[in-house]
Amino acid sequence: MELLWIIVAVVVIAAIAAAAYFWMQNRRTQELSGRFGPEYRRTLEETGDRGEAEQELQARQERVKQMEIRELPAEQREQYAREWRSVQAQFVDDPSGAISLADRLVGEVMEARGFDVDSDFEQRAADVSVESGQVVSEYRLAHDIAERHAAGGVETEELRQAMVHYRAVFDDLLGADSHEPAITGARS
Repeated sequence: MELLWIIVAVVVIAAIAAAAYFWMQNRRTQELSGRFGPEYRRTLEETGDRGEAEQELQARQERVKQMEIRELPAEQREQYAREWRSVQAQFVDDPSGAISLADRLVGEVMEARGFDVDSDFEQRAADVSVESGQVVSEYRLAHDIAERHAAGGVETEELRQAMVHYRAVFDDLLGADSHEPAITGARS
């Protein structure tokens, strides 16, 4: 009889441990999914394994924790906002040049906030995803269009889309709550 109680106790303890493990895994998934948004799904699709994807996202968080990410002072945000308006205005006459300037300006804001901008694009995007999980896909789309344009050119409409994507990333990094419309039209 005593052996039966020991077996029951072991089974109950194992069941409690399993339930706690699954609860913690579910909680981790919810936290990462909420923080990274679409980037969580993208990383999951890329790795094909939830555990591996979540380890990757947690490693990103640890890497970014080592950086001193900070908000920009109001006067610096306003200076960058003025620069953005200038880049955006340039788009009408020089879409190609404006795309290059938009990419550069996004990089400057990242650096001013404390991100490591000396790494390759994928690492920068991964780092930005920790703070801006909702817009990192916009960063990837803008960068893709800019690279395709540099390799052989794209239509003006695609350059306009790149500017819209860069604008979303810029606003998020800047902490701007801009009510200005993004570029709505462009000359061919």
